[in-house]
Amino acid sequence: MKILNKISILMVAGLLTTSCTVEEFSDLNGPEVGSLVEDLSRGDLQDLVGGVFYSMRVGLGNYYDDTGVLGREFYRFSSSDPRLTADLLGRENAILDNNTFYITTPWAARYRTVKNVNIILEALDNSTADFTEGELNATEGLLKTIKAHELLMNLNLTDENGIRIDVNDPENLGPIVSKSEALSAIRAMLEEGASNLAAGGDSFPFSMTAGFDGFNDPSSFLEVNKGLSARVAAYQEDFSAVLSFLGDSFLDLNGDLSEGIYYVFSDDQNDLPNPVFFQQNASAAGVRIVQPDFITDAEAGDDRIDAKTSLRDETITFDGLSGDYDFFVFKSRTDNVPIIRNAELVLLYAEANINTNPEEVVKALNVIRNAASLSDYSGANTASALTAEMLKQRRYELYGEGHRWIDARRYDILNTLPIDRPGDDVFTQFPIPLTENE
Repeated sequence: MKILNKISILMVAGLLTTSCTVEEFSDLNGPEVGSLVEDLSRGDLQDLVGGVFYSMRVGLGNYYDDTGVLGREFYRFSSSDPRLTADLLGRENAILDNNTFYITTPWAARYRTVKNVNIILEALDNSTADFTEGELNATEGLLKTIKAHELLMNLNLTDENGIRIDVNDPENLGPIVSKSEALSAIRAMLEEGASNLAAGGDSFPFSMTAGFDGFNDPSSFLEVNKGLSARVAAYQEDFSAVLSFLGDSFLDLNGDLSEGIYYVFSDDQNDLPNPVFFQQNASAAGVRIVQPDFITDAEAGDDRIDAKTSLRDETITFDGLSGDYDFFVFKSRTDNVPIIRNAELVLLYAEANINTNPEEVVKALNVIRNAASLSDYSGANTASALTAEMLKQRRYELYGEGHRWIDARRYDILNTLPIDRPGDDVFTQFPIPLTENE
């Protein structure tokens, strides 16, 4: 992980912010980067943060294929790369390879963002620009929150195999730590970022992308930080902390379930299109097909089926797998993809109350059910029944957003995911990429 040069970060940043220009540099690893780190200007900061917003989106298609296919939400048909229906589904004793794109690409992309963040944090420490104390805190708070989120995404893939937390020195990387240690470090990073944001004043010293609308100042982005902290605390099974974090988040039981922050995309030739979109009725050359149980297991009248899937003109079959519905959560190449939204917070609120306050669980679940045109929950108020309903609502409400495989794993119900071909496997985690062992 060599020190990144400025041009590698900035070449597309101008597309993502409203007030930056891109300057070309001839020496890709030379003194200009050193001078940038030693004396960061306001213009440099705008460019560099724009680069972080860009790199956050790299490799997302692989990440959502990994979580969606292993979680049996959809099949990823690709006639040019059968590993998406072989390796990921464990066909005929296939295993997950530690040197293949489905782990190396998203893993490297997330650490690239972490490296970009580390460069900016180092530059902030050395800057002689006239940043106020509040502006420095605001920037550090945002960057630490993003860094924690990127690390969590890699941990979501490798789980008990762990991740590296300390990558500040590219010549002396820290060890790969356990899942438990990683979650603790990520949570601590979020809490440190929250402290920075609380002291961050009224505004960030840079522009944000449209995906952060409504959360583009330190106080509102602090609510995002708290929502992400609630997600991490849920993974730690620390439900009192989940409720505490949610109390300071943008959770709104009466609000818009789509409210939150998003990755944004465009069709600009120098930008990135939505990587999880395919046209309806696409061929097996490249398409995502809804795993049939998502349709058959749905409650009658659940309008999320029509909202998130599309009935094909005819059944498609590939590699022994068949389906009648396209994955159609995202309707175009420019649709936003959620990072975290109110619906998840409502469901985290339900989850955190299951063992202590079943009335609040039902209240939260009914918010989700009613939004999907379903009647109020009428099942038992036992912990097991409420847990089953909560997981079902997460399955349908957060469909295709990267949660079901993680939820099935943390509740130890991976064995309930469908096996669509004899001999297929449901994998628990990805291996650490081969390059990390060199």
